[in-house]
Amino acid sequence: MKVLRMGELALAGKRVMIRADLNVPLRDGVILDDTRIRAFVPTAQAALAAGAAVLVLSHLGRPKEGAFDAEASLAPVARRLGDLLGRPVPCVGAWLDGVAIQPGEIALGENVRFNVGEKKNDDALAQRMAALCDVFVMDAFGTAHRAEASTHGVAKYAPVACAGPLLVAELDALHLALAAPKRPLVAIVGGAKVSSKLAVLTNLLPMVDRLIVGGGIANTFLVAAGHDVGHSLYEPDLVETARGLLEQARELGRPIPLPRRVVVATEIGDTVPSAVKDVGNVDADEMILDFDADFASELGDIIRSAGTVVWNGPLGVFEYPAFAQGTRLLAQAIADSPAFSICGGGETLAAIAKFGIADRVSYISTGGGAFLEVLEGKTLPAVEVLEQRAAART
Repeated sequence: MKVLRMGELALAGKRVMIRADLNVPLRDGVILDDTRIRAFVPTAQAALAAGAAVLVLSHLGRPKEGAFDAEASLAPVARRLGDLLGRPVPCVGAWLDGVAIQPGEIALGENVRFNVGEKKNDDALAQRMAALCDVFVMDAFGTAHRAEASTHGVAKYAPVACAGPLLVAELDALHLALAAPKRPLVAIVGGAKVSSKLAVLTNLLPMVDRLIVGGGIANTFLVAAGHDVGHSLYEPDLVETARGLLEQARELGRPIPLPRRVVVATEIGDTVPSAVKDVGNVDADEMILDFDADFASELGDIIRSAGTVVWNGPLGVFEYPAFAQGTRLLAQAIADSPAFSICGGGETLAAIAKFGIADRVSYISTGGGAFLEVLEGKTLPAVEVLEQRAAART
């Protein structure tokens, strides 16, 4: 990745615009999880310490463009950022008209999605943003897969465009895992639907030494292998696709492991009865909701012998105790493995938190959609434009 990095620039006296990802969960104006704000603090501190006048931009939620929405206001985020920085951080409404910030000061512009043209990457809007800065810093990996005015357009027109520390860390970790991995490289792809992860599976299969599938995705693969999965979630239209991937994996000499025994129930809930059955004995009214402990342990052996592990998606409906064992054993294996591990996606992060392994994962990605697009082999638009700008400087 050849991009200009914020740490390579002299920022003293410069107007520095930083696109951060401060899209945190809110309820009645109360921040429920400030992880993304805390993750951004070192970037803000570095820019301030360098003597920059810092304007931070972010989106929050999905408000209607062109109108203020109090529920999507970044004001609570500005207050929390100020608390963490130990200094006032005003939330500026009409920031497109210019913000009076002195070197060593910081402000947060109100939600970029209040501006008409943000999501459509409107050139005129991007040019107005670019006119407000001497240096644009893209530090929001979670939105780097979207070509929007505040992530992509402004980077085209700003006098200087560079990558911030958080974005660099994400891209470096993904490069280490995918482009230059320590072998064996093991990828775990779980979740509800093959359709949402088909491009990931197709891209990863030739790259990895072992591909593990879980959740509803595994159900579709079980049907492709000739099993009746009863009332389980699976995708009939993608059975042939799954069968092709199973055959490709066998031809490559690294077959996709599928369970012999599974955890089933007739409904999902905290207190519903469940049972462990041979995969060939699932009744018509039963759903496969987890892998059994023996198979999860077999997967754990694969993971513990890996050099690199990439994890996106749980093995079962881990939110409920009866169906959490497979994902718990998987998480524990990743934590125990000496491999470099990178994990991403909302459900994956929830599982990491639930099973308390965050401090034993090498890198936890903050980007859901962006993480998946990298796994799909796509180039992120907001990164591509930074690479173009860097190339133009040489």
